[in-house]
Amino acid sequence: MAAQFGRRLRRGATTTAVAALAVAALSASQAPAIVSGGGDGGGKQASGSSVPDGDGSASGDSSYHTDLPPLNTPNKPAASIDLPGLGGESEAGIPASVLAAYKQAEQSIAITNPGCKLPWQLLAAIGKVESGQARGGRVDDEGTTLTPILGPVLNGVGFANISDTDNGEYDGDKTHDRAVGPMQFIPSTWATWGQDANSDGRKDPNNIFDAALAAGRYLCANNRDLSVKSNLEQAILSYNRSNEYLATVLSWLDYYKRGTHEVPDGTGVLPSGPGPLNPGGSGNSPSPDPTPPNPGGSPSPQNPGDSPSPKPPKPPKPPKPPTTPPPTTPAPTVQRLENAGTGKLSATAGGAFAERVSVRGEDAKGKVVGKVAVRFEIVGETDATFAGGGKQATVTSGSDGVATAPALQAGEKTGDFTVRASVVGRTVPAVDFTATVTERRADAVVRTSDKELTAAPGAEFADTVEVKATNQGQTAPGVAVKATMIKSADDASPADKGPYFKGADGQPLRSLEGLRTNDQGLLVLPKIFADDATGTFLLQIETAGGAKVTIELKVAAPA
Repeated sequence: MAAQFGRRLRRGATTTAVAALAVAALSASQAPAIVSGGGDGGGKQASGSSVPDGDGSASGDSSYHTDLPPLNTPNKPAASIDLPGLGGESEAGIPASVLAAYKQAEQSIAITNPGCKLPWQLLAAIGKVESGQARGGRVDDEGTTLTPILGPVLNGVGFANISDTDNGEYDGDKTHDRAVGPMQFIPSTWATWGQDANSDGRKDPNNIFDAALAAGRYLCANNRDLSVKSNLEQAILSYNRSNEYLATVLSWLDYYKRGTHEVPDGTGVLPSGPGPLNPGGSGNSPSPDPTPPNPGGSPSPQNPGDSPSPKPPKPPKPPKPPTTPPPTTPAPTVQRLENAGTGKLSATAGGAFAERVSVRGEDAKGKVVGKVAVRFEIVGETDATFAGGGKQATVTSGSDGVATAPALQAGEKTGDFTVRASVVGRTVPAVDFTATVTERRADAVVRTSDKELTAAPGAEFADTVEVKATNQGQTAPGVAVKATMIKSADDASPADKGPYFKGADGQPLRSLEGLRTNDQGLLVLPKIFADDATGTFLLQIETAGGAKVTIELKVAAPA
């Protein structure tokens, strides 16, 4: 069993006795030491800097659970020290969805803010003291709590006084705010730091994936490097400005860093004390004796002048039989990823891929494994991205074991590239998918004017040539175009006389490539010049996709 406090600390109401009990319990569990000081944030951090005042805290300095980790951290049955493991303390078990959310947040921040060095165990430690790991993992397939987790009303009675900021949207209170969800954000803080980590289009503080990522980014604020002790302590205190809170979180951080294991959702260990999980509960705190003994140690007579009569001693209570915890079935572990029905990945340059990459997690026996964090990554020489512009995306699979990547968006670079799917935090073979970007195409091209194009020998054609390309009746921007002065209608090879374009060196060119239509599908050709040959000549314009148009150019001496 874990060493526990059976009450909740609250700002402005922490007693010296509770602080002393916290120090003693932390020392016994070999957790990081705490500093003396009240729970109101008026003390000092271990680093010697002042507890930050700021504009507030993530939880509004709301209450939190003060249960401490077990004194022993076995790594297997009958072991007494070192790592908690699969057969060790039940407190080391973290529900599958909650654990996946913490690890996904760590991976995401490692990409977007590598200098922060956020360990997922810090999120686990805060999640433990704030909500008991989302009530022991009572979440649905998407990671949203089955019932709301709400902190106390912040009306200034024992806690901060924070008037309503969300019109009751998150906490159901239109008068005062309350901390909300598994990471206990107050609505005003969530408005700034809320995230959509599960790509469902909502920033929901009741969803463990959204809340874990938001907590991670909040802790990393102000360019903090959490591998530095002073920055780590400052980050924790920004969540709840209490030295006892700091000590409790650090003790769980130290415990989780020694090792954890995954347990099925809904089977995590719940805190025993009062708080959002046990409103008004008494926990395991001893109650003071309402009739303390006399200072002299002698019993008081019932009536004046009576002599006390000794009471016969009560027989000792028989010892309770040892209780054996019910066996738990280890959660299945993902051993491989399989294609979950992904079709051909192909798109035109600048367009969206109709197909999305999806994979399914399975164990060694082929059984589906859900709640797996899968990272999708674009590999190769390409400017294609996932929706939103990133080259990587982490998605947690559902209960069916399937994780689907965000939609792919093709860039302008044509050719093949790879989309790779891999399991976050485990050595599982990756699955690669080939994606192809083809050039933009047009199925029709026409001249925008029917004006006759004429020039005198050795002169410049007065009018320019403009064409418009379309594809399936829609404007075709960015389509490659080739313009050639051909020999005849039956011979499309470049002519050796007649009208011509000029190259960069001023020399005649009778074939141009690398031309491209603009955003409206239009292309204006460079100026055309005539040599000394007279007659009717042909200019052929061809687009990627095979659309062609042939235009007559006439060279004749002035009348």
